[in-house]
Formats: sequence, structure tokens, C-alpha cells
Amino acid sequence: MKDGFVKVAAASPDLKVAACHYNADRILDQIAELALAGAKIMVFPELAITSYTASDLFLQETLIDQAKEELGRIAKATEGVDALIFIGLPWEHKCKLYNVAAVLNRGNLLGLVPKKHLPNYNEFYELRHFTPAADEIDLTDWQEDQVPFGTNLLFTCCELPHLIVSAEICEDLWVPAPPSTSHAEAGATVLVNLSASDEMTGKAAYRRQLLVAHSASTVSAYIYASSGDGESTQDLVFGSHKLIVENGSILAESPRFVNGTLLSEIDVNRLAAERRRISTYPTADRDDYLTLPFSLDLTKTGLTRTFPSAPFVPSDKNLRAKRCEEILTIQAMGLKKRLLHTRAKSAVIGISGGLDSTLALLVTVRAFDLAGLNRENIICVTMPGFGTTDRTYTNACQLTRLLKADLKEVDIKASVSQHFADIGHDIRVHDVTYENSQARERTQILMDIANQTGGLVIGTGDLSELALGWATYNGDHMSMYGVNASIPKTLVRYLVAFYADSCGENALAAILRDILDTPVSPELLPPREGLISQKTEDLVGPYELHDFFLYYMLRVGFPPSKIYRIARISFCDRYDSRTILKWLKTFYRRFFAQQFKRSALPDGPKVGSVALSPRGDLRMPSDACMEVWEKELNLLN
Repeated sequence: MKDGFVKVAAASPDLKVAACHYNADRILDQIAELALAGAKIMVFPELAITSYTASDLFLQETLIDQAKEELGRIAKATEGVDALIFIGLPWEHKCKLYNVAAVLNRGNLLGLVPKKHLPNYNEFYELRHFTPAADEIDLTDWQEDQVPFGTNLLFTCCELPHLIVSAEICEDLWVPAPPSTSHAEAGATVLVNLSASDEMTGKAAYRRQLLVAHSASTVSAYIYASSGDGESTQDLVFGSHKLIVENGSILAESPRFVNGTLLSEIDVNRLAAERRRISTYPTADRDDYLTLPFSLDLTKTGLTRTFPSAPFVPSDKNLRAKRCEEILTIQAMGLKKRLLHTRAKSAVIGISGGLDSTLALLVTVRAFDLAGLNRENIICVTMPGFGTTDRTYTNACQLTRLLKADLKEVDIKASVSQHFADIGHDIRVHDVTYENSQARERTQILMDIANQTGGLVIGTGDLSELALGWATYNGDHMSMYGVNASIPKTLVRYLVAFYADSCGENALAAILRDILDTPVSPELLPPREGLISQKTEDLVGPYELHDFFLYYMLRVGFPPSKIYRIARISFCDRYDSRTILKWLKTFYRRFFAQQFKRSALPDGPKVGSVALSPRGDLRMPSDACMEVWEKELNLLN
């Protein structure tokens, strides 16, 4: 359970109708299997001990007593099992019969959660046998003791404070105001559902959507276990559908019509962090709840769930194409508004033949088209310097012409050389002054051309560069509207590729693909044998790693040790642990040191869930210390 990861399971055992002893044996078989796999929360179906389809046999005292006896046997057999276990059975309380979830931990019955909403329509007639749960929490007899009985029970883990579990049963989820909504508002991070949902055409898809939406709206993990093969097929068929969902994302889903178990790992610390972040999420109100502690061994959870190595980029090709189209439109609509509002007569872009300036130009073209403006008023300025190569220069020029924009060329070598003479800098010394002087000269040229033409300078810098501070202050750091400000480098590449694939122009697509094949570089140092000598990722590290770090640090709030742990899983085929740790330390150092650049960030549209605007998502002091993060980083190996 280190880092907040908890291995959880949903189970559908082989059952026989009304065969309590047989069913209990099968439940115990699966408990043993899941315990061996390290599951800390186990959820079995509704009325699993008796079967859901026992019908009027539920009114037989023999069945009720046998179910209770088998629960006692399961409890005794699980004294050594380190888990919280939810099992369904019928339970008599105050002369009425209830459909309940029994909650076991290390042989102890902690409580019983009765079903609140009993369906009595279509194929269901539960009110024939069961009584709906009352609002009040009561006590019910168990062996020589009494245990809590009620819907508003919270099971809290002593060793992991964010692990707070509550239960509901089948139909409880399908009503307009599920009990689990109140449970989540009371602080439950994990919701479990013991179900016996029959199968009909299209029902599984609706069930899946319901679970995904509900876990997202409650910011919770949801474990769903339904009955399957072994239930009576007199009129219905049950599909053993099992799902584990976390905050709107399906972590695991079983095939239907196959009994068995389903495992994954939920992250309760992430859920807690998300609730802290969302200011509209209610403060936990437990006035009407009874909190019941339970204990688990605080072990390190083996992870089977995956963490996308490119969290900003959808892995599904069709979804990625839709996302790219949407992002390009958001960028273009943001720029269109700014152009029209300022009555700009032109847009001025420094075009380098690299990915970022290419994306900025493509967005500007779309904005001009949306606004009904003439593309000839897009002024692309190529500014050859000491590091410009023929390849990037040629691509910049050809791209501009193919997009029917205006091309200007301003060679900066003479002006920068004069500047070096003015400040007494030796041109043979290729240091930060040598590089930044070129970047600031380029920005000055763009600003002045914008003044000449009544236009706006369009920024080209992306989110990844802003996170690392990989920009020259008051150089390429500055613009009048930064269209790429919330686009990470890993996504820039896919946006340009999408444009190449969808533009329908072979010549344009060919140029875009060559730009995609060009190494990322600011081209501020002289080339070697005509080739780019300064590769950004050799200096600051791979952008795919930095984008991964950025997402899980800023969007999810993971600490360095947790990011390092999951990065080693996600990039195990590309980087060794030493390399990942090296660049993780670089990321944190640069992120904290370079906040002053982000504090002076120009306007630009937010397109995703991570942005660094000081007016929006990131209000961070420029002189914040990284001492506590550095301390944790130094403990990693």
C-alpha cells in the first residue's frame, strides 16, 4: 500500500442456487486465490452465499439460518487473511429480511450494510422478500455479540488514512441519488457494489457508462462485482460482469459470462489529492455516519496497472485524431479573438523550420481562415544566425510559401556581431551570452516588424519549454500571444503529424514530415559539417520524460518518489533507473529555478488539464524553495 496503491479485487464465484455450503466453499477458494495475489479489498456478488435467484426460498428459515452459519464459517476461515471482504447474503433483523453486504476483516464481522433501493419492476420483485434499509444505524445480533447494521457505515483503514470504504448493493447505484454519493461526500474514497445484474442486449454498455460517470462525479474508486454462471436461468441470464474504475477511468474489466476474479490497483492518495484540488468538492460530513476502523499490513503493492508514458497523448489513433482537431481549433479560436479584438493588421511569426514555430504557423493560418483574413498578412520571418542549417532554413521558406503567407528574411549575424563588439563579448566564446544575444535579437526584430505592420507577435514556445525554463528571458520567452503555451512537446509532434496526414496537400505534407524528422534545436551554436550541432534533449533531457514528470507532478500531485517509481515501469524499455533519476532531478531543479519566467508569461489559450499561466493554473512564488522535494529526491536510488 506504499504510495497509496491498494490492490483490490472483484470476484464472481461458481454458485449453485440455495446451496449455501457449496457457495461458501467457492467463496473461500477465491478468497485464498486473491489473498495469494495480494488483494486487500475483495468484493463478492449480491446474495452470493445463497445465490440471488433463490426466489421464495428466501422466506425459508432454513436457508436464512444456513446462510448465517456459512458466513460464520467464512469469517473463521479468514482470520489470517489480510483484507477487507464484502460478501452478500440475506439477513433477518427485527423480524424482517434484508439483502445485506457483510464486511469481514481478519475473521471479524465489522458491520452489515443493507440494500436501500429494492427494484420491484420488470423482472425484479425484491420487495416480495426483502425490506428496504432504514435511514438509521442500528445494531444486530451476531453470535454472542452485536454489530452495526445500516447503510451509512464507513470502513476506515488505520494504516492508510485515505483508504475509506463504503458499500451499496446493485440497484442502489441505478437510482437518481445513489447512497454512494453521500458516502463519497462523507469521505469514502472507495465505493463497492455487490450486484446481481442480469444481462440484456445493450445493458452492459449502459452499466459501464454508469460506473465510469459515477466514479468521476464522486472522485472515487468503484469496485463492481456481479453474479454469473450458476444462478438460475429460469428466466434470466447473469453475466459475471466485473469492473474496477477510478475517477472515470476503467482500470480493469472482466469478460462477461465467465466466472472468476478481477484485480487491479487503485490509488487512494491520488483520489485524495484530486478532492483537495477541486474547491467545489464538499468537506467530508460524517454526522450521520458510523466510522468503523479496520487494519491491514502496510506492504508495498505490486503494480499491474499501467501509466501511459505519454499522458498528454491519447494512445487510440482515432481518439488522438479527434483530440488533435479539437486542440488546433481551440488554439485558433483563441488567436482569432485576440486578432479581431486588437484589430491587428498582421500576425508576425519567427519561422525556424522547427516543430514549435511550424505549429504556431499552422494555428495562425487556421485563425486567419476562421476570421476571414488574408493569409498574406501572416508575416513569417526567417532569421538566419550562426547555427542555422540549410535544412531548417529551406523548410521554413518552403512551408511559408505553401501556406501562402508572406516571407521576410533578416540575417542576424551582422547585428549580433556588432552587439558583441558593443558589450565586449568575444564571438569565439560560445556561452550563454552568445546564445541568448541571438534569441533576443530575433525577438526585437519580430516586435519591430509587428510595430511596422500593425500586427501581433505570435509566440511559439511550448508547455515543456516553459516547465523547464528553456527559453531566453525577454527573448523567445516573450510574445504578444503564445498559441503553444499549454501544448507539451510530446503533443506538438502529433499535432503537426495530424496536420500532415489531413491537409490533403502532398507538397505541404512532405515538408511537415521532414520537419518532424528534424532534431529539436534552438540552433544557436554553429553547425558541424552542415548539420545541427546543438540538440536540446542532449542538454536538458528527453522531453518524453519531462512531460511525464510534469503531468504527474503538477496535474496529479505525485511526490518525486512516486513519479520515479511509475516512470521506471512506464519507461523500462527505454531508460535505466539511473537515467530516469538523473533527468527527474534536472526537472525539479529547473522547474523551481525558472518560475520567474513563467510569472511573466504572455497570454495564451489553455487547451488541456495542465497549464502554467500565472493567471490561471499555477500561482507559484518565483523564489519558492525546493528543499523538501530535493530531500526526497536525494533518498532515491
